Order: sequence, then C-alpha cells, then structure tokens
Amino acid sequence: MKPYQTGNRPPCPGLRQCYQGGNPKRYAVKMSRLHTAVCDLLGCDYPVMAAGMGGPSRSELVAAVTEAGGFGFLGMVRETPRRIQTEIERVRARTKRNFGVNIIPAATPPDVLEAQLETILALKPFAVALFWDVARDAIARLRDAGILVVHQVGSADEAAQAQDAGAEVLIAQGIEAGGHVRARMPLRETLKEVVAIARVPVLASGGIAGGKGVAEVLRAGAQGAVLGTAFLATEESFAHDYHKKRIAQAREGDTVYTQAFHINWPQGAYVRVLANSVTHGGRGDPFDGRREVIGQEKSRPIYLFSTDSPLRDMTGDFEAMALYAGQGIAAINDIVPAAERLRRIVTEAEDALGGA
Repeated sequence: MKPYQTGNRPPCPGLRQCYQGGNPKRYAVKMSRLHTAVCDLLGCDYPVMAAGMGGPSRSELVAAVTEAGGFGFLGMVRETPRRIQTEIERVRARTKRNFGVNIIPAATPPDVLEAQLETILALKPFAVALFWDVARDAIARLRDAGILVVHQVGSADEAAQAQDAGAEVLIAQGIEAGGHVRARMPLRETLKEVVAIARVPVLASGGIAGGKGVAEVLRAGAQGAVLGTAFLATEESFAHDYHKKRIAQAREGDTVYTQAFHINWPQGAYVRVLANSVTHGGRGDPFDGRREVIGQEKSRPIYLFSTDSPLRDMTGDFEAMALYAGQGIAAINDIVPAAERLRRIVTEAEDALGGA
C-alpha cells in the first residue's frame, strides 16, 4: 500500500508532522465518511478544496471554506508582496485552521516572483500550490522552509516531474476545468494516469461542481477534490456579481475551450470560459497585437483578451472579459455563502458514497 493511500491513516491524525515523525498538535473534530488521509495531512475535516483562483480566491472566501471544514487556497498569481501579506494576515484573523497560497511562476515576472517567494517564506503559510511549469528552485525553497508544496498537473509526465522536484501533493487536472487548463485529456484519464505513478496524495480537479463529482473521483483513487466554479459563485468570492450571475444562469455546454484570453500568460495556454462576444469572434482577432482597454481595476487597465476576470473592484465591459467556468457548471444555479456550498457538496458526496 502506498504511504498516502486512502485507508492507510497514520496513528496520529491531524498534522503534516505525523508523516515526518513529529508530534500532532490538532485533531479533526469531525469524522465524515469522506475522510481520507489527505485530510490528516492538511488538517481539514473534508477532502474538498477551494481552488486558488487568481482574483476571486481572496481572504474572505478562503477563510469561509477553511473554517467550515474544507481547505482553501488564496489565488495570488502576479500579486504584490503587500497584497499577499495582507490576505494571509486576514485569513489568519478569521480562522486558526490551515490554508494555502497559490502562485504561478510561469505567469509571473521573475522580479515579482522573487518578491512573492520572499514574502511567503517569511510568513510561512501551511501550504503553497504551484501550477503550470515545474519550478524546481521554488519547490526546493518552499520545502526547506517547512511549507507543504502542492502542484497541479495535466499529465502523468508532469506529475512525475513535480513529484521528483519535491511536490508533496499532486492535483490531477482534467480538460473540463475552468480557468487555465494544462490538461489535454478528460479528468478520468488524467487522474488514472497520475494515481498510477504517484507516491504522494493525489487530488482531482476539472468539472467537479457538486458532491456526486467528489464521490466519483474518490472512487477513482483521488484523496480529495479541488473545486473552483462552485466556490466562485458564492457570497464571499471576490468575483464581480456579473460573473457570479452568469455562472448561476449558465447551462451545460455553455463553456468554451479557447486561447483567446492570453495577455499576461505564456503563449499557447488554453482557458475554459463562458461563451461571450470574444469567443464568438465578435471582438476581432485576439492575436493582432492591439491593446484595447475595456476596464479598470483602480488605476490598472484591463485589456481586451487579457486573462483578467471581472472582480468586485473592477469597472468596464464585463461581458468581454474572461468569464472562467468549468464544465460542471450546470450543477451551480444560485449564489450562496461558501459554508452552505461546502455543506451541500459534502452531504451530496456522502449520500453518493452511501455506507462506503
């Protein structure tokens, strides 16, 4: 049996140190039928994680999910050290439970990335999630500081690279995912391949928006699920109400897999968004080199075809922005508090698993 395989729980549940010979400092207060070894590793009650969505996943959302028994990641891609520090401190003021921070080296200027890492290393959040290219140096520095490293991957080859570089948890992403998509295969295929080579816990991401999806990936060998769209459409999400309402109104088949939203990201990156005037071709060629301002975030311009999604503090032409959403969108038809969304997901997943 692999060290982290579901059902092989360590004798001292509750903290990462249990896996390293240290002393446990806390125990999960609830024991759900969903409980897996990754819950012990992360210190959460349920193996349901809120994705580190750049923009929407700020302190209010992360604290709400985490305090309710899940595990949240702050979405801090390209954010300033001041913003990272402020958001970490705000989460810590709202909950004493573990949470993580998500950064993306490949989508961040080197000087900004270095400043981000220095801030994170000084503040020492429990975990850091990475995505896109495998940044071995960043992984090594985070590990040396005692920070748990999570890496989202889109293939078994990438999983092997991340694991060999020191990642302690893997997120297997499927092509159904909203936002930036690394995978080229459906989640069931990516997950199967990643679980087969993994020596560390594997979480699943991509098109999971309800408890039935969580139950399915647990049956398929994942130790937990990472959800984005479901938590984007919550009261605490920092997404603009326009984006939240579009998600709640959307139906199955309303998402598009495209490269049209590309400014600020590595070339050739695909995203999954709600169909809009950009994906229908009504705003021209995304790659003609122009820079048309369609919105503002305080003093920062938001460009047509950029990867920025509408946020609470933005103004502008929201319809033409990147309205990220995964293929599981049909399961989301209202905007509720994050704790209520988590409760529904957990209840549905437990019912789907029955007595298992």
